Amino acid sequence: MPLSKNKQNEVQDWQAMFAQWALDAPEGPLKRYYEAGIISPDTPLKDTPLLSLDLETTGLDPSKDEIISLGLIPLNHKTIRCNGAKYWIAKPVCSLNAESVTIHEITHTELAQAPRLHAILDDILGALAGQVVVVHCVSIERQFLLEAALKIYGFPLYFPVLDTMDIERQVTFKPWWKRFGRPLSLRLDACRQRYGLPRYKAHHALTDALSSAELLQAQIAYHMDPDANISAYWV
Repeated sequence: MPLSKNKQNEVQDWQAMFAQWALDAPEGPLKRYYEAGIISPDTPLKDTPLLSLDLETTGLDPSKDEIISLGLIPLNHKTIRCNGAKYWIAKPVCSLNAESVTIHEITHTELAQAPRLHAILDDILGALAGQVVVVHCVSIERQFLLEAALKIYGFPLYFPVLDTMDIERQVTFKPWWKRFGRPLSLRLDACRQRYGLPRYKAHHALTDALSSAELLQAQIAYHMDPDANISAYWV
């Protein structure tokens, strides 16, 4: 049974917003990104160009923490194109803290010769152009990249998203998912286990991008309509 349409999605016209941002953005890579445009909201989900994205950061506050790695994998509703995967690491301005190193296991030594984010963000924008982005928790990836673009280009970066965490949240509200009155976990690994997907080591940007891509495909198979307009699902 397909998920119900979100009221926010009914009025969200990413094409119109991209056209306006293309006019407003300063000359350079970000303006070209918006000028590339985005698909029509009535494009079927099955025909939508998707790009799974994951970040690793120095912390959880996008106003002060930094992106240190980013993974991307293209896909559609049935196929994940691992040969098109991209992965970057970026040297932060501030030193890593022990807590974040414990989580993502990226060390000072690995980052010592890495470029700063401003040196690779143009390439990242090129990969994002025209894509609907798949993430697990939109508030992390979109907000960190928005803040990075503000610092580097002086203008925000936005992109339409399919959020596997939000999709799963909608599913868990349905009666047949309730178990003993306890809320189900929305962590990426916990969501994947409900579909019998394999368990991967977490907190590597490329592996987590793959994990989100596989989760979305499972969610489409069980809960979404591939023939429905993408506007029924993107945020």
